[in-house]
Amino acid sequence: MYDVVIIGAGVSGCAIARELSRYRLKIVVLEKESDLCEGTSKANSGIAHAGYDALPGTLKAKLNVEGSRKMESLSKELDFPYKKNGSLVLCFDEEDVEKLEELKRRGEVNGVKGLQILNREELFAIEPSVGERAVAALFAPDGGIVCPFGLTIALAENAAINGVEFRFDTKVVGIQKCEEGYLVKTGKGEIQTKIVVNAAGVYADEIHNMVSAHQMKIVPRKGEYLLYDQRVGHLVSHTLFQLPNALGKGVLVTPTVHGNLLAGPTAQDIQDKEGIDTTSEGMAKVQEKALLSVPQMPGRQVITSFAGLRAHIVQMPEGGREGDFLIGEAADAAGFIDVAGMESPGLSCAPATGEYTAKLVTEILKPEKKEKFIGTRKGIPNMAHASDEEKHRLIQEDPAYGNVICRCEMVTEGEILNAIRRPLGATTTDGIKRRTRAGMGRCQSGFCNPKVVELLALELAKKEPDGDLYSKIRKSGADSWYLTENGPEERGLFHG
Repeated sequence: MYDVVIIGAGVSGCAIARELSRYRLKIVVLEKESDLCEGTSKANSGIAHAGYDALPGTLKAKLNVEGSRKMESLSKELDFPYKKNGSLVLCFDEEDVEKLEELKRRGEVNGVKGLQILNREELFAIEPSVGERAVAALFAPDGGIVCPFGLTIALAENAAINGVEFRFDTKVVGIQKCEEGYLVKTGKGEIQTKIVVNAAGVYADEIHNMVSAHQMKIVPRKGEYLLYDQRVGHLVSHTLFQLPNALGKGVLVTPTVHGNLLAGPTAQDIQDKEGIDTTSEGMAKVQEKALLSVPQMPGRQVITSFAGLRAHIVQMPEGGREGDFLIGEAADAAGFIDVAGMESPGLSCAPATGEYTAKLVTEILKPEKKEKFIGTRKGIPNMAHASDEEKHRLIQEDPAYGNVICRCEMVTEGEILNAIRRPLGATTTDGIKRRTRAGMGRCQSGFCNPKVVELLALELAKKEPDGDLYSKIRKSGADSWYLTENGPEERGLFHG
């Protein structure tokens, strides 16, 4: 019997797990994929929105402002990349300046501090690369950028250190009400629990509909992105939005916390909940709209493209509010708590979403707080940006930190081994990529991937010495094998 089952190991589920780990509760997080952060949380803009966009009085507005304010201190507690770089909403027509004024008023009602309308001269003074057509901008100094996987992994590792159990490759196939709560049926057995927290992203409607007669429907909203090489990351210093429309905040141009430049997303409602393919049309659209904001955007410096899905609720069950997040107990299922429709600004809201949802759970279970909650976490050392003294110390302690594996991002063997060995360590090459950035550089893993596969296989072999784990190494999902049929010796890929 568990006290709480959380379905989904994205940023919302992990934030909730971390907050609940403050209490004397038996908690398990179920994730159908092989690792943390495999859905919406891995493919988004990485923006900590200031909070001026959401309608006043909504959960989006409340949690956005609260979450954004918590992000900087949380980044120091849990050691993940965050930068308060400020954001600008660009206006390209004098007649639309009043829309900027409306955004400013809305933000002020929401509690956003420091909002300013900049005229053309003021705008170009702080962001000279902006396109000549820009006539004004809304400046939000509290806007920030964050590493979305760094945030999610940090939350999950801290939750795990505080006793939360995580089960991967564990898909929920049914939920049945029972006398003491719920029986959660998975592909790997059944789990009994008092409380279910549904943080399943684009699949949250399917999980909700297993227990409630008040049906929910989510349509995935696909957004395509272009990522540019670090050599052009200096083009802008702020996050640049264009005036929002009915489908969202439009195409943005932003630096990333790792020094790249990012443009996107598109916004297309689709039916396929695994539809993260990119298209030539989508990429062309992103580049075209990005050029409006920054005419110098160099198409030949794109190093990769990717797509993510946002969970857009088109049929809201009883108790929900159209266009808002759905966080709360299902009307006809006591102890079943939805955390659904967490589209933009869901990432920004995560710290506050964790607290808000944890409060709902603790009001039901009334647990005691732990006497010794561990509130901090230390991330993987970053040799590329470490001081000379820190590099020397790490290499003296472990020479593997002096062996560079990924030349583009200067990621060392020590960092990769750390990523595998730490709590909730990587078991796939994409897991290593998200934890260390090995493979995220200009060559997109063309050089380092064979060595990363070898290190991963050798480390995982220590846990299953009798198994041929070389043939079990995956890129990410269940069927993304690197090697099949023959063993590594016959293929000549590994030595020693």
